[in-house]
Amino acid sequence: MNDFETPCFVVDSDRLRQNAAILRDIRERASCQVLLALKGFAMWGAFPLIREALDGCCASGVHEAQLAHETFGKEVHAYAPAFSDADLRALTAWCHHISFNSLAQWQRYRSLGLDRVAHGPQLGLRINPQCSTAHCALYDPCAPGSRLGVLAHALTDQSLDGLTGLHFHTLCEQPVDALEQTLTAVEAKFGEWLPRMEWVNFGGGHHITRPDYDRDRLVELIRSFAERYEVRVYLEPGEAVALEAGVLVARVLDVVENDGPIAILDVSCTAHMPDVLEMPYRPRVYRGDDWRNGIGCENDDLRGAEPGSHPHTYRLGGVSCLAGDMIGAYSFVDPLQPGDMLVFEDMAHYTMVKTTTFNGVRHPHLALLEPQRGDVNVIRRFGYEDFKQRLS
Repeated sequence: MNDFETPCFVVDSDRLRQNAAILRDIRERASCQVLLALKGFAMWGAFPLIREALDGCCASGVHEAQLAHETFGKEVHAYAPAFSDADLRALTAWCHHISFNSLAQWQRYRSLGLDRVAHGPQLGLRINPQCSTAHCALYDPCAPGSRLGVLAHALTDQSLDGLTGLHFHTLCEQPVDALEQTLTAVEAKFGEWLPRMEWVNFGGGHHITRPDYDRDRLVELIRSFAERYEVRVYLEPGEAVALEAGVLVARVLDVVENDGPIAILDVSCTAHMPDVLEMPYRPRVYRGDDWRNGIGCENDDLRGAEPGSHPHTYRLGGVSCLAGDMIGAYSFVDPLQPGDMLVFEDMAHYTMVKTTTFNGVRHPHLALLEPQRGDVNVIRRFGYEDFKQRLS
């Protein structure tokens, strides 16, 4: 694998299928609808691997909705904090559901006459139950002053005629008890409107495919809620679809010295792994090319550990000129040398969708791995024209 071109995102087909099978099981046992959140995973070349297990996609804007319409071929749901008139006209042609962030946006949709389009989408409203469960303020839709969702008091004495559903999204990488807490708040604040609805969308952030997630409890919550209010329930997982299903493969370009060794890689934290700086978090990493037989690493001697745990500690730095383009400090059993391969784990969700070509650094290619055959199929290569066409 020394000739493997890096940087490259490699998605394990078997892992995607395993996640999809778990979601299919939830969908069938809970009698709910499960949508892929494109904001979390939008590698459309992999859609054939997961399409049959899901009911469609949810989009956060026009381009995602068009992508879902063209490449997934099932239901398309859309929500955004606000839509332009042009957005609304386009979405009406593609979407099965459109959820609005405010009463004013819903009324705007009606003022354009789009509610009278034959076979048009069902309309919903995002609500804010003011129940914070997220551990990171950056990802908390229920934080004080949030712009996301309508508060319960705003619905008092308002006619909701024409709306068929309510939508909430409050979770981020969380277990089922956070959903249970949120449902209690939703029922307490919005209970008088729930019986008037045909569907309720529970949003995303459910870590359904994590091994310790209580999926039986999730099924119970969904079935109970659906029966109590006689509604269809939708889930919108993004991360859960691609959890632990992909890696970012990089190489060491150089090792420099400044208060300890710094390994400079052919990836960029700010351009290719922005959540490492934004969230922030410390990605897991291992060395070598064992990912060809599956993207996990079972050899602890190859794993990057906490600084000082092994004889050789390095700070891993990106290839851009941003001074803060640093991934973190890791220790290894053996020293790093230029040309060595490093593999960053769990990079399929919310990473590929956020990449940029900042500094003109090489954008990682996209590949699908079939572990059973040991085949790596590079399905998209990025080059100069991709960089050039972003601006003019």
